[in-house]
Amino acid sequence: MPQIFKKHYSLRDLIFCAGEGLLIFLAFCTVQYLLLGDYLYFYFFSTHITQGLLITFVFQLCLYFYDLYDLSLDVTLTDTATRMTQAFGLGCIVLGLIYYSLPLLTTAIRIFWPAYFTICGVVLLWRWAYYAVLKKRIFVQKILLIGTGKFASTIAKEIEGRHDSAYKIVSFTGEGEVEYNPYGVPVYDNIPDMVEYCQTQNIKTIVLALDDRRKKTPSRKLLACKLNGISVQPGTTFYESITGKLPVERVDPSGIFFSDGFNIGRWTKGTKRVLDILLSLFVLIVSLPITLLSAIIIKLETPGSVFYLQERVGERGKFFKVIKFRSMGQDAEKDGAVWAMKNDTRVTRYGGFIRKVRIDEIPQVLNVLKGEMSFVGPRPERPVFVDQLAESIPYYGIRHYVKPGITGWAQVCYPYGASVEDSLRKLEYDLYYMKNVSIVMDLMIIFKTVKTVLFKQTGQ
Repeated sequence: MPQIFKKHYSLRDLIFCAGEGLLIFLAFCTVQYLLLGDYLYFYFFSTHITQGLLITFVFQLCLYFYDLYDLSLDVTLTDTATRMTQAFGLGCIVLGLIYYSLPLLTTAIRIFWPAYFTICGVVLLWRWAYYAVLKKRIFVQKILLIGTGKFASTIAKEIEGRHDSAYKIVSFTGEGEVEYNPYGVPVYDNIPDMVEYCQTQNIKTIVLALDDRRKKTPSRKLLACKLNGISVQPGTTFYESITGKLPVERVDPSGIFFSDGFNIGRWTKGTKRVLDILLSLFVLIVSLPITLLSAIIIKLETPGSVFYLQERVGERGKFFKVIKFRSMGQDAEKDGAVWAMKNDTRVTRYGGFIRKVRIDEIPQVLNVLKGEMSFVGPRPERPVFVDQLAESIPYYGIRHYVKPGITGWAQVCYPYGASVEDSLRKLEYDLYYMKNVSIVMDLMIIFKTVKTVLFKQTGQ
């Protein structure tokens, strides 16, 4: 199964995305060929191919922005058609701007609209067929889960709780009943001949997910399976590969310091710094009108300063002052620090708006230019909360070995939350990022952040 940053992506889903792109392209080219005829189509062949590729790219990008490539939830074809219409509507606006800027790429109206409706029909049929594949759980990899405790149930939820799961649990083996077993698969106390059982059931992967590590592991059976071509994976490794996070409560210290990750080289650090400076300057220039307007509104709405300086914990535990637009009243924390929350009554009217669209974060690019923060990294937390969290959450201090970021893997993957439990869940994503940090991953997170800001409010 393909991996990107050590996270598994279903080959079936990748084929679906590539296949949909090919269908959009072929639908456009077919309509264009039928309406223009042989001579005109092939005479301007390179132009027509470029037009088709442009439409395919823009439409698929808009489908992504509208979460139509997130297939983890069971959605109806009607809901898909509605969101697809919205996505393609945005695509038409984007194409209109491109055509205005680059007239040579313009597709004639008499071709564009027939092609548009053809693409809509083809994409709906393609998705109807793929939804049937997901519903019948075709092309999934069968696994045997060793363990019946809490960790086994956690892994089972990640597998069976997703509509587009690329895996299917055939059975569990261990003592007692399994807390999460929605399809009622068999639970065996013991499997005498594990190799024969796996071959009979066409099981390709065995996942070891025991709660009590002192329990005897069926080492000989697992070794026999390994030698017979059956993959045997630790539960923590498998969990990491399908979720994009590290199970903090299950990780041994040896799992960190013997890991291939958690090592940011000089080249990566230097490139990140150059990227941070370039992005910061770009954001400062592009956002200048919004920045000036926000400063005026904040000043007029409530008395006090435009900016809000707050002490945070940075790289290597050093304190620094994070810079934000003030979104609360001047004396919002006169009674002491409290967790951020949704629908906070301390937030001003304009403050609520700039929080929702992330305008309040813009001044943090100054922290990035100063070298106190990076564009991508774990979100910096306040010292008073860091002390609390370090006492209750294992490995929490590890996140301070990299520069904090304006955005991060946890922010684009985890919904808004402000509690110890939320901090634990976010730490799982932060550690995963630290283990797999790279420039390509940073760019992917920035891209996902743009999507998050423009189309939904995830993270904080």
